[in-house]
Amino acid sequence: METDLAAAYERCRELHRSHGRTYYLATRLLPLWKRRHVHALYGFTRYADEIVDRTEDLPPAERAARLTEWSDSFVAGLRGERVDDPLLPAVLHTIAVFDLSVDDFDSFLRSMAMDLTVTSYATYDDLLEYMEGSAAVIGTMMLPILGSSDPVAAREPARQLGLAFQLTNFIRDVGEDLDRGRTYLPDAHLAEHGVTRDDLLEARAAGRSTPSIKALIRAEVARADEHYAAAAPGIPLLLPGSQACMRTAYQLYAGILDEVAAADYDVFVRRATVPNPRRARVAVRSVLTRPGTPIPALARG
Repeated sequence: METDLAAAYERCRELHRSHGRTYYLATRLLPLWKRRHVHALYGFTRYADEIVDRTEDLPPAERAARLTEWSDSFVAGLRGERVDDPLLPAVLHTIAVFDLSVDDFDSFLRSMAMDLTVTSYATYDDLLEYMEGSAAVIGTMMLPILGSSDPVAAREPARQLGLAFQLTNFIRDVGEDLDRGRTYLPDAHLAEHGVTRDDLLEARAAGRSTPSIKALIRAEVARADEHYAAAAPGIPLLLPGSQACMRTAYQLYAGILDEVAAADYDVFVRRATVPNPRRARVAVRSVLTRPGTPIPALARG
């Protein structure tokens, strides 16, 4: 059993290392004993995402059946049943160690199921309903692992950081999401800037944005920055050993939007990534920052 558990944690770590480069780098700044638990949460979310997004050649009903089958295995594990799965033992162990809320995991799986049928969102409130399960709960799952001097005060900033990270991904990955038949930027926001889904598809095909699309993306970046600002007060409330990790994650994810701004808000000309030298500088600076130091305000060019 211990061998199975170790293998499950290693499977989660490999998923994290392969698919979550920014977050994986930040996780390396955590105390060693905490890292595997963060890998477990990442592995859980990534594997569910892959069932939804990496099986696009299958009919929607079969993809839904696979997600349901995996979710049922997870629930069985919560009941104490042995599960035959390469990563769930690590997730279940992490939930038990930190007494994580099962409701957060249920909410996450509901949002993943939405991706099988929902291809767009009319308003930002509609998108936030989806992001509550796909992003905000990731922050509240993480909080007990990171630890905090004031968990009550840190809870809402943790939720906001999850929202900020996911909106950053939505902004960066507009083209990839279009390829999957989805748009996460709300229809109301597109309409405000005179942009249609066909406009986005044409820009994706051309490899460059129109002025209207750039204005739309600029507004979405400003909206993400509001979530980052709401999240910033929570990082100094984390236990000292966790602050360098989350400072790094915060600044590197926000740095993706710096790269979007540097490209004149054209998300189709290239995929926005933070250069390796900057990633290294951010990590070193975070390690050297005194715990409890406030996060500086973001400034976009």
